[in-house]
Amino acid sequence: MNITKLLKPNKIAVVGASEKEGFGGDTCRNILSYMEESKYYFVNPKRDAVFGKKCYPSIDSLPEPIDLLVICTPKSTVEEMLKEGAKKGVGAAVVYASGYGEVGTEEGRLAEEALIRLCKELDIALMGPNCAGYANFIDRIYPFAFISEERDRTGAVGVVSQSGQLVLSMMDSPRMKFSYTISSGNSKVCKMEDYLEFLIDDADTKVIAMYLEGVKEPKRFVEALKKAAIKRKPIVMLKTGRSDKGQAIAASHTGSLSGADKVYDALFQKFGVIRVDDLEELMSTAQALATLNMIPEQEGFSCMSLSGGETGICADLGQLVGVDYPDFEQSTLHKLEELLPSYATPNNPLDSTATLSYDSKKYAEVLEAVMKDPNIGLVAVGYTLLQEIADNAIFYMSEALEMVCTKEWAKPVVMLPFAENTRNRDYVEKLERIGVPVLPTSLYAFKVIRNILKFAAYRPEHHNFHVAVPEVHTNSPGKSALTESESKRLIASYGIPCGRFDVAVSKEEAAEIFERMDLTAAVAKIDSPDILHKSDVGCVKLNLRDKESVKLAYEEIIMNAENHCPGAKIKGVQICEMAPMGAEMIIGVNNDPQFGPCILCGAGGVFVEVFQDVALGLAPLSADEAAEMVYSLKGVKMLQGYRGKPVYDIQSLIDTVVKVSEFACEHKDQMSELDINPVFIYEKGICAVDALYIKK
Repeated sequence: MNITKLLKPNKIAVVGASEKEGFGGDTCRNILSYMEESKYYFVNPKRDAVFGKKCYPSIDSLPEPIDLLVICTPKSTVEEMLKEGAKKGVGAAVVYASGYGEVGTEEGRLAEEALIRLCKELDIALMGPNCAGYANFIDRIYPFAFISEERDRTGAVGVVSQSGQLVLSMMDSPRMKFSYTISSGNSKVCKMEDYLEFLIDDADTKVIAMYLEGVKEPKRFVEALKKAAIKRKPIVMLKTGRSDKGQAIAASHTGSLSGADKVYDALFQKFGVIRVDDLEELMSTAQALATLNMIPEQEGFSCMSLSGGETGICADLGQLVGVDYPDFEQSTLHKLEELLPSYATPNNPLDSTATLSYDSKKYAEVLEAVMKDPNIGLVAVGYTLLQEIADNAIFYMSEALEMVCTKEWAKPVVMLPFAENTRNRDYVEKLERIGVPVLPTSLYAFKVIRNILKFAAYRPEHHNFHVAVPEVHTNSPGKSALTESESKRLIASYGIPCGRFDVAVSKEEAAEIFERMDLTAAVAKIDSPDILHKSDVGCVKLNLRDKESVKLAYEEIIMNAENHCPGAKIKGVQICEMAPMGAEMIIGVNNDPQFGPCILCGAGGVFVEVFQDVALGLAPLSADEAAEMVYSLKGVKMLQGYRGKPVYDIQSLIDTVVKVSEFACEHKDQMSELDINPVFIYEKGICAVDALYIKK
């Protein structure tokens, strides 16, 4: 299967060419508008010409071999067209027809399976079915079924989408410029992974914008993301499915806190994919990255505006979306004091005053001073660019931007409007030519800036690029849990401290364990794979100080278990050394069926339910990834000596997260979930007080 014949064909033929409105006629209109006449043929046995262009009666009658068939005819004709095309050298096809697997009927499913088999047999790379086609703006190939305003859209954003309407919406945006726009439809022969791989390798594509509903080949998807990360080619992803509705209630905290969509967040974090919330953010982020001459080398950000009001807005929006304004160096402040009017105060963000906007040389000097500050990686110029120019400030500002942005030492610059107005196209294009994108209005602009800076901060070398995708997909009737003691023994074998414990099957044995381990304080807990929330049913007893209290606790725990959980399998009562209190954390694993073990770390005990302050990462984790997870928690301040509290052993917590990820990778084909909650963290060391391992 040759995807190059699909996306970069030499010759194409439109089967079902027409002048009617609809996929056949609109594809012909697009081809006539954008393609060279020597590149395409129209086929329709019922017509001699379409829009004045000769129409051939059949594929077989075409005067030369064809790379790509664009099939605009009904589903019932598709297979015959493919067979006829294969005899003419066809290696690829775009199929618009619907009525396949997407309709959810047995007939549709069987038709889809037959189509896939035929394409494999004929070695045809097929886009669709049920798609809108694509546009290759680099080579001017246009087998696309939707009509939009005729204009040159050639640029460097490669789009691949499982929605044709979203592709059209992006093409309707006057600011977007593309290398390719691909509406993949059902993606049953050529899949999303194929298009993604193509765009990652494509030299004409600088940024990939992707609308994703789901992944069919997780291993290939992971490998594609890995390749993009190594190449530092940005992928901007709009992935649907954030809603928690429909997710089954998990047996552990970990399962409920790391549902399927959150696993995608962890996957994207590992490979530096920029995830966005809607189409506007997708378009704006992708186009900005494609326009910039370079990616910022650091996260530091500065914004220069023409008024105090605009500067205040920028300060607030930066904090709102998580963009930091580092303080200027003293040398920068001194330079700005020399350049700015006497009534201006140099700060970051900067009110450069409106006065400077009418002096190209002075404005360029201020911009240069800000840009050369060693703490700054990206500069935003605040200015609302109207469609009809009423204020001459833009003349001088754009001149200053050109003076500075074309220097070898220049850093990336974006323009930030404060109100939504149609931009003046001449000035937008003038700014884009020097690598300055004009962003959407304020809040969206700051989301775009955050996305750019987050990508700038991403370091591939800090991440473990392996993902433990499961090899085994069992058809077991349901999950089953180990007892707490079995779970703790399992994780203890990976070097995770769990304290001393043993399991008694009688009150006498419980007392003997207490005495043998020479305990001063013990905890007694039911040891059952069927009683997961032990304290809720009176099956945990704390602070046992002698053999008699241990015996009594044993009897009460067994009685409560039998009363509250009749039929539960009871393996005994666990007698544990009572661990000293520490800071409570949770470490867990949720084994995603597509992408494997997802590691969770956060505030533990009851706090995990109250605050849900957790971080996720896909196993295996590097030490840097584990550290990033821990330090991303809001509660990490409580571990750092907050208000006279102890400074806890954060490094031991990080090391344990890595060990759990190693354990999870080795058990990816047997494990469903792991919940270690709480993990007590001390000034030195940690102890896993409770653990729950759930098998597939």
